[in-house]
Amino acid sequence: MQPHNQRENEAAKVILDARRRPRFKMEVDITVHSRTCGVLTGHTADISESGIAAILWLEVPLGELVELEFTLPFGGVKILATARQRNAFRYGFQFAESNAIHQAIRDTCRHLAFERSLLGEL
Repeated sequence: MQPHNQRENEAAKVILDARRRPRFKMEVDITVHSRTCGVLTGHTADISESGIAAILWLEVPLGELVELEFTLPFGGVKILATARQRNAFRYGFQFAESNAIHQAIRDTCRHLAFERSLLGEL
């Protein structure tokens, strides 16, 4: 029988792992439409089913809901996202919509995962 604290720690780890989605390197141009900063341009660094990382030269306030425009292999995307993280010029955006656009993002991540498996990347 496991000690109570160890079970709680394992349960917390499972919850954290369940929230994390694999990230896939994807470098495309991105446009950010911000209410406070106007239109910003940059490029993406990686994507997951739940969000995208982008390199931007101008600051976006954390917590702000923005519209992102970028291109996937399946076509152009416009999606709402919240600026969640910032590390120097790298921003993490969490997608706010769950619809056909989000399905295209999931399809892209699956495609990138398949390519990664063919290349033997970890």
